[in-house]
Amino acid sequence: MRFVDREIPGGIMKTTIILAMHGAPPNDFPRNETSELFSLHRRIEHAQGEERKRLEERFAELDAKMRAWPRTPQNDPFHAGSQDLARHLSQAAGCDVIAGFNEFCAPSLGDALSQAIGGGASKVIIVTPMMTRGGEHSEKDIPVFTKDAQAQYPEIEIIYAWPFDISNVAEFLASQIEHLL
Repeated sequence: MRFVDREIPGGIMKTTIILAMHGAPPNDFPRNETSELFSLHRRIEHAQGEERKRLEERFAELDAKMRAWPRTPQNDPFHAGSQDLARHLSQAAGCDVIAGFNEFCAPSLGDALSQAIGGGASKVIIVTPMMTRGGEHSEKDIPVFTKDAQAQYPEIEIIYAWPFDISNVAEFLASQIEHLL
């Protein structure tokens, strides 16, 4: 399966895939700030007015610091694995793939989209390895992001390739364990 660029009237259609990943805090990020970030996330849900604004500002500050934290395979194996998956998906699909993260890591999904568009994408396909229904990110956050992105960039075709056919997911998993039977 290859999503190579193709010629369309008026130019070339360049497809870029955004691999929407969850993200994880790096294990060498200051523990007190990691704890504070998680605490703020919970507290913001119940705060109002000026208190909510103050909490959101501190959350944004810590979130930006964590997302910008230098990542290595040692301090964030999930990030390294996400980048490895993006490289393999790029080879399999024959187009650019950018890993974007829902939280904790950079680039954010918005930054990944900006990078795709800046690279000339006229079609962006967002996909996640989160395979089952019911997850907050795959079921709610990424669809909202996709809808908002399409409204912001009406000239770019933006598609969220999810949910997956559960039969295909089961077949994929069975193929992965077949040699163990």
